[in-house]
Amino acid sequence: MQTVFSSDGVHPRSGFRLWRELLGERLVPIEVERLDDGPFRGRLDVAEIGALHVSRLTQSALRCETTPSAARRHDRAGMVVVVFKLAGRSTSLQDGREAVQRPGDLVVLDHRPSVVTTHMDSQALFLELPRESLEGVLGPTRLYTSLSVGADLASATLATRFMRELLRVRHQLTPDAAARMSAIGVDLIVASLAERMAQDVPQPIHGSVVVQRAKAYVEANLGDPGLDPPQLAAAMGVSLRRLQELFHERGQHISDWIWERRLAAAAKRLTDPACLQLSIGMLAYGCGFTSQAHFSRRFKDRHGLTPREYRDTAALRAAGA
Repeated sequence: MQTVFSSDGVHPRSGFRLWRELLGERLVPIEVERLDDGPFRGRLDVAEIGALHVSRLTQSALRCETTPSAARRHDRAGMVVVVFKLAGRSTSLQDGREAVQRPGDLVVLDHRPSVVTTHMDSQALFLELPRESLEGVLGPTRLYTSLSVGADLASATLATRFMRELLRVRHQLTPDAAARMSAIGVDLIVASLAERMAQDVPQPIHGSVVVQRAKAYVEANLGDPGLDPPQLAAAMGVSLRRLQELFHERGQHISDWIWERRLAAAAKRLTDPACLQLSIGMLAYGCGFTSQAHFSRRFKDRHGLTPREYRDTAALRAAGA
């Protein structure tokens, strides 16, 4: 990662002041208060992987508050932040929810009023993501901001390890591969949040969370040809009848949702230059279709073009651009 700032070699009287200014410029305008009297330590490293902007912060004990006025001035309403705790301990407070983060935990923070307190030698990765990448599956961020996703969850451990390894090998990836890998990282984050939300959500919103978890599971398992409503219900730990009721309450059918997501994934891959070497049949199987004929028929019904025509049209458009 590229080092933007390090307090090493900076005069002790200047380190904290420079760090406070840097956080306001690079992240969000915040009020920062020191919580100890020892020598201040701060370091900021940054990297980009596909569409992901990653910052690694190492700092002394601080209290950082985003005030309502600062949140209004900071034009990042379309983005949210996912924090992976790497070392030390911190506490986050947002939307009336307070939680402690320890190494291996992850937490979501929105660009709204919040307070984050870090203890000595704290280190974390900050990923800024488009809001829709989480809300499109999990619902409004107020449902899960400042909700610690603990390292005791296998999904959280996998997400953390994946992001750290992705940072390590990012220079070996082509731009297309980096984009695909970053998308996988976001899917892992969504899956971790969905699993954590199911543990202790209030009963009135339990049905919504079950549907959100189900949709996240579908996204993560589109390539499984055996994915169907009974398998999905079993994975969610509810009866098929109950899951069908929850989808029907939202004007949807489970099987229709699964096929719609498969078709959307196929359309995306047909326009992806990195997938040009894949035959139509291989692409169809990778999206969970059991036969190319079935895929072609459903795809044409949905898009008005055969998969090959859709791919050729996209290629011509790209060449014209």
